[in-house]
Amino acid sequence: MSKTILVIPTYNEKENIEKLITKIFALNISELEILVVDDNSPDGTASIVEKLSGQFPIHLLKREGKLGLGSAYIAGFKKALSLGADFIFEMDADFSHDPDDVPRMIEAAQHADLVIGSRKIKGGGVIGWGWTRKFMSNGAMWFSRLLLGLKAKDVTAGFRCFRSDVLKTLDLDNINSNGYAFQEELLYKTQKAGFRITEIPVTFIDRQEGKSKLSKKDIIEFFIVMIKLRFTL
Repeated sequence: MSKTILVIPTYNEKENIEKLITKIFALNISELEILVVDDNSPDGTASIVEKLSGQFPIHLLKREGKLGLGSAYIAGFKKALSLGADFIFEMDADFSHDPDDVPRMIEAAQHADLVIGSRKIKGGGVIGWGWTRKFMSNGAMWFSRLLLGLKAKDVTAGFRCFRSDVLKTLDLDNINSNGYAFQEELLYKTQKAGFRITEIPVTFIDRQEGKSKLSKKDIIEFFIVMIKLRFTL
């Protein structure tokens, strides 16, 4: 039986984390575990996860501070691999990624190396974004797909399921971006390594609780990383 681990980075997600964990395990997916990577959330997110670990198969990786999304996922990937995961997810803690889509993604991963929960193919979409956020997201996708030759439609998606072989093959220590550009860099290197990539439609729902973590620094880093990837790899 294959083991699936959902890697969920958190920073101040006390409003969401217990509800999310409870809903995921209510799906009754066999051999499924959750790995929460918490960046020393001052709101007590880690304490909630620790309490739930007595009830569910949950691992908690506590870090010393807010070190960034990319480094959180890299740390989570390494830990999940050490735990023997066959399938490893990226998933947000704020319910923008619907837990009900997890079984569909696991099913699709039986025939692909990377499954992307896509907002940009038929049947997918976004709920709750204003025109500014849509413009920024679409512009980033257009720019990175054009510059890097990415074949996937939704290249900024943060809802993904990897076969462990992908993450074992990629040099995780050589993933340079840490913010908004992390998803494109990881996708680019996965595509370049020749792995099979597929997309399934999902509906992204903007967070209802807590605050968005996207910053101007992330946006600037995005453009710098895209140019570096294009001309150095």
